[in-house]
Amino acid sequence: MRRPLVVANWKMNGSLASNSERLQSFLARWKGVHQAEVAVCPPAVYLPQAAELLAQSNVGIGAQDVSAADEGAYTGEVSGGMLADIGCQYALVGHSERREYHGETDALVAKKFVAAQRHNLTPVLCVGETLAQREADETLVVVGEQLKAVVDLAGRNAVASAVVAYEPVWAIGTGLTATPEQAQEVHAYIREQLGSIGAGVRILYGGSVKPANAEELFSQNDIDGALVGGASLNSDDFYSICQAAE
Repeated sequence: MRRPLVVANWKMNGSLASNSERLQSFLARWKGVHQAEVAVCPPAVYLPQAAELLAQSNVGIGAQDVSAADEGAYTGEVSGGMLADIGCQYALVGHSERREYHGETDALVAKKFVAAQRHNLTPVLCVGETLAQREADETLVVVGEQLKAVVDLAGRNAVASAVVAYEPVWAIGTGLTATPEQAQEVHAYIREQLGSIGAGVRILYGGSVKPANAEELFSQNDIDGALVGGASLNSDDFYSICQAAE
């Protein structure tokens, strides 16, 4: 039985005041024991604040990125060891915005995946296709290549202790959402590609997840939760999505 997981990716949003208000509003309702697991990924500078506010809660903490290197002359980078040191449990690797805006290749994403696990962080490996790739019927090929790069470097068993997030690039921040059937097809394909370990790996959907579509998405056999962007900035909306994952 795969435990549902909902991860908030705040991207480059927030302030000390708004972060505190958002988290406290959510925690006031997300009390006790839940079937679904929840984690929040704030901007790196706010990770210590989040760690303090979430210290006694049932909500985990993740980073939006992690360096492939452990230390050294890498200005602006944050290592897995540093993230673990302040209480992070998760790290996003290969988010489509990192791939698109920062030129991260499949090979670099694989190195970041390994670096995260080296410091006992759970990588959330993001894979997904662009609109042009979907229209060219290349979705499964692209996703398969992104997944294969990690499997080839880290080994299939390493993915067993990680999380995969399918995020169609064309559905991120656009208001467009893959239909539940489209999402299910790719999730099932990812699970199939993972072979014997696939049945136990949590695969999340990320792409304009909202309270209005969360329940239908989560009802699909191979969708185990969500990587939530814009909707996670509203504590009411995020709470509703987490409830849908229950």
